[in-house]
Amino acid sequence: MAVQPGRGAPQPWGPWQPAQQSVQSPQAVMRAAHADRERTVDVLKASYAEGRLTPDEYGQRVEAAYRALTYGELTALVADLPTGPMGVPGGMVPAAFGPPQPLVHPQPYVFVPPYRPAPPTNGMAAASMVLGLLGFMPFGIASLPAAVLGHVARSRIRESGEQGDGMATAGLVLGWIGTAFWALVLLFSTAA
Repeated sequence: MAVQPGRGAPQPWGPWQPAQQSVQSPQAVMRAAHADRERTVDVLKASYAEGRLTPDEYGQRVEAAYRALTYGELTALVADLPTGPMGVPGGMVPAAFGPPQPLVHPQPYVFVPPYRPAPPTNGMAAASMVLGLLGFMPFGIASLPAAVLGHVARSRIRESGEQGDGMATAGLVLGWIGTAFWALVLLFSTAA
């Protein structure tokens, strides 16, 4: 726990206090989620296992992590511990003009969400939409394949998690509308 002023030196990892910061980073005052607290506790567990924290320090910091409300409070708990590779070396932010500036309250790598690339777009969904649009051209040969490809693409998208459900649905709808349109044209042309 942090010691109150006048009763000894405060702990370097004591609760983060916005009044002590001259400039606050926007992320430091954002509210933390339970997953953020768990990531902080994971860093504390690793540091305790490596011998960087005493059992008392570990227990106090874990309790403080579960009570923390903001990213700034969580960052203060692990500020003196290695948390993995930093996004910017040495806690410096590159300036647009001039030398790099130190971070006021650096955000540890722990709180940066992992990069997840977007899933690919299903090719059949794109083909279904294109054929659905071409289905209104003379003779409408592409309408029925657009509807079939739309059904197949939607089932594969559900299985694989790919993107393109909107295109598959558009191709499916346009395919069935085009098929119905050309069926009515054929019906009326043979009846006349």
